[in-house]
Amino acid sequence: MNAEPFAATVLLPAERGGAAPDRIFDAYLFDLDGTIYLGGDLLPGAKRTIEQLRAAGAKTVFLSNNPTRDPDMYVRKLTGLGIPVDRNEILNTVVTTVLWLKSNHPNAVVFPIAEQPLIDALDEAGIRISDDPAEIEIVIASYDRGFNYRKLQIAFDAIWQHKRAILITTNPDRYCPFPEGKGEPDAAAIVAAIESSTGTKCVANMGKPDRTMIDTVLSALGVDAQNTIMVGDRLETDVRMAVNAGMSSALVLTGDSSLADLESLDAAFWPTFVLDGVGSLVPGGGRNEI
Repeated sequence: MNAEPFAATVLLPAERGGAAPDRIFDAYLFDLDGTIYLGGDLLPGAKRTIEQLRAAGAKTVFLSNNPTRDPDMYVRKLTGLGIPVDRNEILNTVVTTVLWLKSNHPNAVVFPIAEQPLIDALDEAGIRISDDPAEIEIVIASYDRGFNYRKLQIAFDAIWQHKRAILITTNPDRYCPFPEGKGEPDAAAIVAAIESSTGTKCVANMGKPDRTMIDTVLSALGVDAQNTIMVGDRLETDVRMAVNAGMSSALVLTGDSSLADLESLDAAFWPTFVLDGVGSLVPGGGRNEI
């Protein structure tokens, strides 16, 4: 599939994150929507870049804060777009939430404000689900397009009235971006409703930029942070996670964050590289092909 001509250029001077990568890293962690694809279409350079990195021996893993899909859904989508992947190359907040609960609260009773992929994963892991506020120990606030007042009331009663439940979230995103400048409220909107009504604070986040996700993927890959690079379109999640982990990062300007956002950012949280697309990741490898 051919795309419109695409020049993968560096947009800032080197001291501001503008130098392009000059080596192949051991592992590349890619955000998905806004980085590899936007909606249902691959972004320019994505397929060619993944092929080049794999041919060079680099490991590629795809990360997502979206808990409305399970890993198999991502496998089907990426493979259908021409980037074949295995299930173990996908890590999203459905996976990290289940792993965190099994490691930290294996016997807890949970109330997921969530869509079916997370609910199914909790069931499969043997984690008990309840909507009885008197027995709920953990409220999971997620990206839930079926969120309603009943769910808010159950969370309120479990946390405020019974004073027994804690609040966690799958991801801290305020909204999910769509093509053509559109979007919809994400998990942070539900967290805010619960926090403001109960006075509690969310105690754990399973997605970027929290260490839960990055520690999980680095352990699975058997690589260290210094030889890994995070590639994504969001300063507040993708780049912040990399900074927190002490790894390199590349901000691509094909999704959420812009150069204007970077100008107002504390220098401590700048990305290592700022590129206009994933085609600049491979040294000397800007390409016009998808």
